[in-house]
Amino acid sequence: MRKTISSLPNPQKSAAYTGVMANAEKSPKKEPSEFAKRIAEARLRAGFTQAELAKRLGVTQQVVAAWERRNVALRAEQIRTLAEALGTTADYLIGISANWKGAKGPSGKVRQVFEQVSKLPRRQQEKVVEFVEAFVQHKAAAG
Repeated sequence: MRKTISSLPNPQKSAAYTGVMANAEKSPKKEPSEFAKRIAEARLRAGFTQAELAKRLGVTQQVVAAWERRNVALRAEQIRTLAEALGTTADYLIGISANWKGAKGPSGKVRQVFEQVSKLPRRQQEKVVEFVEAFVQHKAAAG
């Protein structure tokens, strides 16, 4: 006689299973590695979400999330590409340098917007600069 899956005993209802699982210690959560923390910090400083960084690097958001939570081993060229996308150095990411050394100029959302502006036609770029300069001058005068 063949047994079907539903006719097999349920191990979760057996006393042995319940006792073992009740006494099992939960594994402690591991802290992210220093490398993972630096990736997350650099991503936030650059003003990217995990999804935005993933798109720039040609990976999924889940991959970026894993880099930020686990101890991962990336190849040298991956670290270099990651550092370039984040506007920092590979030395910073791997912990050789404590200096962020972000890209010169604005960071975060402002940097992203100006990167988009740089792709506009020259006349439109000039209009954006004109507006920003007037805004900054007005704020400086207002104190």
